Amino acid sequence: MKTRTIERTRLVPHTVDGVTEMVLDRELVEVPLPPRDWDQLVRTAVTIGAIVLVTASLVWTTASIGDLLAAVTLPVVAYAAAVAFDASWIMCMAVEWLLRYDPKRAQVAQRAGWWALAVSMAAVFAHGNIVADEWVIGAVGALVSGLAKGGWTMAMRIHARPLDPRTQQWVEARRAKVDGQLAMIPIRRDLQRGEHLVEAERAALTTDSGSAGSTDPDQSGPSAADPDRTVTPIDRKTLTTKDAVRIAWQDGIRDRTDVIREVTRQLGRPASPDTVDRYLRDHQRTA
Repeated sequence: MKTRTIERTRLVPHTVDGVTEMVLDRELVEVPLPPRDWDQLVRTAVTIGAIVLVTASLVWTTASIGDLLAAVTLPVVAYAAAVAFDASWIMCMAVEWLLRYDPKRAQVAQRAGWWALAVSMAAVFAHGNIVADEWVIGAVGALVSGLAKGGWTMAMRIHARPLDPRTQQWVEARRAKVDGQLAMIPIRRDLQRGEHLVEAERAALTTDSGSAGSTDPDQSGPSAADPDRTVTPIDRKTLTTKDAVRIAWQDGIRDRTDVIREVTRQLGRPASPDTVDRYLRDHQRTA
């Protein structure tokens, strides 16, 4: 049995002059060497071989199609465009790998990859017929991409972990919930941005309309002719969140939840808690 030497450390008591301390004790021990995992070695070799095939195919296809297109355009442009032929089905395989636990979505990438491969092989075949005037050369050259695609497909199969139908449904249900939560992040951000823009626009219009008759256009308190503000009708079209928070504060409402509820009632629409908190803190600082 093969063994390997490892170092083990442990804390042991050590006494000097009657004082005991815990110190590290190092010890070299021989442990059995685990058997070689040939399955993993073969799996790694297949993966490396597939990568080499894909790389060779990309180089060959780019050179062939680039030479074909160089007859009608600049060589730099021709070879840059030629990269797209093999890169298309390689990208589809990458998407298929990422969606390996979602077979329904992976089918689209799989079909697109085969179509892209067919286009790439046809272009290489055309290059052999036109440049060398030999269909055999074109067919052999086109097979390079086909072999690379097949090699990578086999490599993906050995890395795949098929799920039984019930587990697959469980995964899809969990993924749908998580995807819904992720989708709501930009949606909420967009809605909040829109609400802030609407409030800023309304505040600007209110300020412009009130600046002609008052040095403080932000005041929305009662007029001298009508001291009882509780019976004064509120114009919700021009009422801002800042005004509603100030009215609630003047009414003696201090609890945050009650303020948000009162502001929502005055505005006739849901109020942004962050905006209410910002104006509420201003009143708390000046109180």
